[in-house]
This record gives sequence, C-alpha cells and structure tokens, in this order.
Amino acid sequence: MAEIDITRMSSKGQVVIPSEMRAGFEEGEKIVIIKANDQIIMKRAADFDKNLEDDLKFAKSTEKAWKEYEKGKFKSMSVEEFLAELERA
Repeated sequence: MAEIDITRMSSKGQVVIPSEMRAGFEEGEKIVIIKANDQIIMKRAADFDKNLEDDLKFAKSTEKAWKEYEKGKFKSMSVEEFLAELERA
C-alpha cells in the first residue's frame, strides 16, 4: 500500500522527505528524480543499471540538442559535407 504525506518546497527548491518515508535510505545516497508531466518520481540510483549516470547525461544532451534543432539553430548538410567537416576539426 502507498504511503502518503504532505511536505513543502523551500525557496531554494529543497523538499524534505518525511522521516517515516526515509527508511532504507542513507545520508548522501544518490536519488534519481523523474518528472513526467505533473508527477515527480524519486528512486534510489543504486536500483538502476550501473550505466544510468552516463545514460542520463546522454539523454540530457540529446534533449538539449533537440530543443536547439527546434529553434532552427542547426544547419543541414550532406553526409559528405559532414564527414569533411569532421576531418577538418
């Protein structure tokens, strides 16, 4: 059964997890935060695959690149032009 409690967010964006819900978590433990629409999910990072941190970095950079693309900040080029530019770098 789900546990429910109420907490508040500070002006710095900090949220206190009620003490009875912290059982099994240790100070300094990494926690993954997932936002899906108006829901926030918190999960112990150790419960994920060991490559999670790299996967999250990749996902963030991909999302950032996609937003830049949607703003029209990328240029189009052929495969040949792209490869030539890579060689020049």
